[in-house]
Amino acid sequence: MASSLTKPSAGTAGSEKTFFGHPRGLATLFMTEMWERFSYYGMRALLVLYLVSGGADAATGSQGGGLMMTAATATAIYSVYVSMVYLMAMPGGWFGDRVWGARKTVAIAGAVIMVGHLSLAIPGQAMFFVGLALVAAGSGLLKANISTMVGHLYDGPDDPRRDGGFTLFYIGINLGAFVAPFVIGTVGENVNWHLGFALAALGMALGLVQFLLGTKHLSPKSNIVPNPLSAEERKSILVKVFGTLAVVAAFYGVVVAMGAYTLNWALVPITLAGLIIPVAVLVRIKRDKDLSKTEQSKMSGYIWFFVAAAVFWMIYDQGGSTLSLFADGKTADTVFGFGFPATWYQSLNPLFVMALAPVFAWLWLWLSRRNKEPNTITKFAMGLVLVGASFFVFIVPMNMAGGGDKVSPMWLVSIYMIQTIGELCLSPVGLSVTTKMAPQKYASQMMGVWFLAVTAGDCTTGLLSLAGVDLNGTGIIGMQAALAVLAGFAVYMYRKKVQTLMGDVH
Repeated sequence: MASSLTKPSAGTAGSEKTFFGHPRGLATLFMTEMWERFSYYGMRALLVLYLVSGGADAATGSQGGGLMMTAATATAIYSVYVSMVYLMAMPGGWFGDRVWGARKTVAIAGAVIMVGHLSLAIPGQAMFFVGLALVAAGSGLLKANISTMVGHLYDGPDDPRRDGGFTLFYIGINLGAFVAPFVIGTVGENVNWHLGFALAALGMALGLVQFLLGTKHLSPKSNIVPNPLSAEERKSILVKVFGTLAVVAAFYGVVVAMGAYTLNWALVPITLAGLIIPVAVLVRIKRDKDLSKTEQSKMSGYIWFFVAAAVFWMIYDQGGSTLSLFADGKTADTVFGFGFPATWYQSLNPLFVMALAPVFAWLWLWLSRRNKEPNTITKFAMGLVLVGASFFVFIVPMNMAGGGDKVSPMWLVSIYMIQTIGELCLSPVGLSVTTKMAPQKYASQMMGVWFLAVTAGDCTTGLLSLAGVDLNGTGIIGMQAALAVLAGFAVYMYRKKVQTLMGDVH
């Protein structure tokens, strides 16, 4: 990105060079996030396909070497993994605020992610789960702190460059996510799964090196621990953590010694925790007696948005599991005569986001000038109806492929596009409404609460899979579609009540 660094115009404060008119540190964070997303989405594109892959196909010569799991188990593992990435964002933010500071936390997170991908590159089920845990933990640590560091580059919330800086940063996210399936996905799916995972490790290594070299351009604020732990707090936390680990280790030691251990002994507790923790966090905040009556009312309104978002992400994140398995087994692998591997479908969402986000930004502004822009509640309802509609569309190619025929790739292209339009209605608005409705006492924690909606949605999917529900069947797809559409209509029908709870937030 060196060619994009230019001398600042007159009056620009900061370092000698800028990144598209923004502080030079944004280039460091842009590239770090781009490479981290490259590694994350590249590995994610391979994950479910690797889990279900068995021996090499003698007819096609395609590679095997996967873990030969069922589609239900693979979907459960994928759902638990994605949910843990977002669940770890809360302790990740805590580490940045109270232990290491944002800059050190991001550096450590990058190293953990890289080691995780290297573990995935080593054949064997044990190393696979070690790698998955490390990548989830590292991603949570990084996700919670790197956005904070972007904010540190600007002179407070009123800096006119701030929104543009976050927009550039968002482009970095989607650029890495778009390229990854073409590189990591192609190599992993067609050459060797573990070589694909190794490429993900290389991507994170490049991001980490670039971050360490560019830290001199970051704000000094990113080195500060805002609210460091006291010696007493540190000792108390260490005792609780090691005590909990000892109990868990003893319990699973007994289970293993009895010969009763199966994968579900690990997946079910994690999945249940992913459902219980978000509920517990919301209940704790809602019952806090320090909150004013207005803040209590806003939290009651926010629960509507939280539940709606959980339903949305429950369906949306199946783009990397249910839709990916359909792409691999029941969709034609050529487009206009050219080969189109199943992993490439994972590039569609970031492509559509980059193409459509400016259009939606313009559309909302255009409608706002005419006093016709939908409010936050209506946008949420639109997002839910659209993600539900995408699964109603999905039923059509599922029925077409029922007899063993392979369907046109354009079915999946259209489904991913509908889901992306729904995402653009719901996700940016969700982030905004979270900051607006957060009680003052929990202002810095509420972004983590928003991520917990993803955790709850994905853990619901995981629990259904672990309970034996076939998420690749038309019946359950139709039920999820109906649930999302009904939730969308419910949010819209009760919009006046929700708006009353929201108070002055519009």
